[in-house]
Amino acid sequence: MSISIGELLVSILIGAIAGWIAGGIMGSKGGLVKDIILGIIGGFVGGFVFGLLGLSVNGYVGAIIASVVGACLVIFVARLILK
Repeated sequence: MSISIGELLVSILIGAIAGWIAGGIMGSKGGLVKDIILGIIGGFVGGFVFGLLGLSVNGYVGAIIASVVGACLVIFVARLILK
């Protein structure tokens, strides 16, 4: 499986947007790199959770929503573990 530069850039942009939104929702402080990483991890987590619930993720808006939900879950779990 091969990924193009365009697809990679779109994934990074979606990750950045989702991470930024999730950081705002959860009151997390961090920079752009942290937001991108959080959003990308959140995309995997959100996609997995949505799949378990039988929900489909379609288009860029759906990807952002799933990534935000996943990133919020990642922040929540990280806070529980680091407490």
